[in-house]
Amino acid sequence: MNTRSRLFVLLAAVAALAAVAAVSVLRAADRAAEKDRPQAGGPAVTAGSVTLAPDTPRMVFRNMAWGPHRDELATVPAGSPTAARTASDVKCLRFYAAAGTGICLQSVKGAVQDTYRAVVLDARLHELRHFPLAGIPTRARVSPSGRMAAWTVFVGGDSYAGTNFSTRTSVLDTRTWALVANLEDFRIIRDGRPYHAADVNFWGVTFSDDTHFYATLGTGGRTYLVRGDVAARSVRTLRGNVECPSLSPDGTRLVFKKRVAGLSPDAPWRLYVLDLATMRETPLAERRSVDDQVVWRDDHTVVYALAGDFGADLWTVPADGTGTARRMMTAALAPAYLGQALPGPGRGPALRSPATRRSP
Repeated sequence: MNTRSRLFVLLAAVAALAAVAAVSVLRAADRAAEKDRPQAGGPAVTAGSVTLAPDTPRMVFRNMAWGPHRDELATVPAGSPTAARTASDVKCLRFYAAAGTGICLQSVKGAVQDTYRAVVLDARLHELRHFPLAGIPTRARVSPSGRMAAWTVFVGGDSYAGTNFSTRTSVLDTRTWALVANLEDFRIIRDGRPYHAADVNFWGVTFSDDTHFYATLGTGGRTYLVRGDVAARSVRTLRGNVECPSLSPDGTRLVFKKRVAGLSPDAPWRLYVLDLATMRETPLAERRSVDDQVVWRDDHTVVYALAGDFGADLWTVPADGTGTARRMMTAALAPAYLGQALPGPGRGPALRSPATRRSP
């Protein structure tokens, strides 16, 4: 083959690769555009006013339904989850709210790559402050009074992490704006003794009040339930094999996901409820693997996400181990119940609604 022939083959190959790339880009753009078009039979979603004020019982969540309001915070009455949705123009990857304060973990589109940030919202969904995130958002919580917020992200590049990623969990005081950037800086007491390790990770904070919280500690290939104290900057272990705890409205129980021996490594978790007075575990009736930080709808029922046709659906199951799991909402994620649960034992009184608070 002479030089001219080789050049012709090279140019033909380049042209073919360019055509394949162009087709791929067009198909990707078409798929993205399809998600902006409402799907037949999907939930009704219209633009309107969404509030986090704790005045009437409502649920606020990330709307996953395809259409112009996909990924926006939306609301329905707490007792009517299949009602028509009212959507804001605020988009979140992860979200939670309590007592008029919201925490919204967002993606920020960049020319080269996306970045992420945590946005503190007031009751009208106005931004109070935002903070850069070191990785991909995965968990978010707000204390019952609305004062404290916490979030967890996946972080790449930590050399000690066997899977080449780790977590980073932050806690923020929305009154003073004091930020604990990484819970790994807290003193750890494991089995009554100080504990230090390079592979420590925290995730899944749930607040009992504005000072105390529960969370998951991962280290040495094991997970632990920890009780934390923000003022003392310390945590202590309570028991093993607990991930993503969530405290009940009355403050007496935790729902969590537990790794169960013999299950597939791709679906290893089952949901359990832990009675904090007796430390007795109760398996829930949901038999599928749930990789989520569960939310309490009330003192008797929990809500969680499972994969659905349009990203995720919300399911519900009784918190006492009876009954059966049922799908509550399609195309929804990251719910928060507002305006119905009162502070339980150990939680402390609601301090105030930040609806009229302004960023300093």
